[in-house]
Amino acid sequence: MCTTIDQYAYVSLQSRDDDRFRIWDMDDDLKVSGHVGNVLAYDGRHDLAKSVIKRLGINQGFDLSLHSDAPWGSGLGSSSTHIVAVLGAFALQLGLKLTNNDLAEMAYDLERKDIGQAGGRQDQYAAAFGGINFIEFGVDESVVSRVDAGADVQLELHYRLLLCFLGRTRNSANILEDQISRYTARDSSSVSALHRTKELAYEMKNALLGGEIDQMGEIMHEGWEQKRQFSELISDSHIDEVYEGALRHGAIGGKVLGAGGGGHMLLLCAPDGKFRLTKHLTERGITCVGFAFEPNGLTAWEVAGGG
Repeated sequence: MCTTIDQYAYVSLQSRDDDRFRIWDMDDDLKVSGHVGNVLAYDGRHDLAKSVIKRLGINQGFDLSLHSDAPWGSGLGSSSTHIVAVLGAFALQLGLKLTNNDLAEMAYDLERKDIGQAGGRQDQYAAAFGGINFIEFGVDESVVSRVDAGADVQLELHYRLLLCFLGRTRNSANILEDQISRYTARDSSSVSALHRTKELAYEMKNALLGGEIDQMGEIMHEGWEQKRQFSELISDSHIDEVYEGALRHGAIGGKVLGAGGGGHMLLLCAPDGKFRLTKHLTERGITCVGFAFEPNGLTAWEVAGGG
C-alpha cells in the first residue's frame, strides 16, 4: 500500500543552441556543467540526472533546474520522485511515449542498477502513478491496483493522520544494506518480520476499503513493530521516545517513513486525538507538517518560450 501527498519534486528543462549542459539543484545551489557528448561520471553530484542523460542518449544542450519540497533523506521518497520528474521532462521534450509503468521501471533501473543506490521500487511507482495504490511486485511484472476507498473515508483518514518531522534526515543506504545483509544471512527475526509485513499490507488494504480507520492504526502499529526487526538501525532511543509519547497522547499507531533512522513519522490518531497529539509534539519541538493526498502522479507540461 502506498499513497502520494502534495510534496513535489520540480524540474524545469530548457533547450540550448549549443552542446553544453547545466544542471542546477536550487535547494543546495549545487551546479554541474559540461558538454553532452562527454562521458558523465557518477561522483555524487547530480548522479540521478546524469543517469537519465546517459540512458536517453541526450545529444542537445540543455539547462536543467531542480527543486524539491521534501528534503533528501526525509523518508518521503525524494530521490525516486526526483528521477521520475527528470525522466518525465526529457520524455516530453523528446516526444517519447512512456507509460507510468515504463517511467517507474526505468527510474528503478537507473537508481538501483545504474547508480547502485540500495532500495526497493515502491517509491518510483508511487511517484509515476500517484494516488492510493496497492502494488504487487513479482519477478516478471508489477501490478498496480488503484484503491478507491471513497471520498468520506479519505477525508476521515486525512483528518486523523499526522505527519511530523523528527528533526534530522538520514542516510538510507546504510540502513538498507544492513537489512539486505540480515535477509541474505536468513536472520530468523528479519525474515519472519518481512513475511508478516507482507500479510499486513493485505490487511491494510481491506481495512481501508472497509473504512475501518481505527483498525488501520492498529495495523500501522504492528507494522512498525515488525519493521524494527528488519535492522537495529531503523530506530533509536529518540525515535522510540517520540513514538511511545505519541501513543500516550492520542495516536493509535504509526511508523517512521522510508528506511527509518530519521526523517518523517506518520501517525494515525484516535477520533479526538489529533489536536492533543499535535500540542504534545509541538511542545517537544517536533514539527508537524501539513499535507494533502495527491491523486495524480507525474505531470509534465510545456509552454511557449521555454520548457
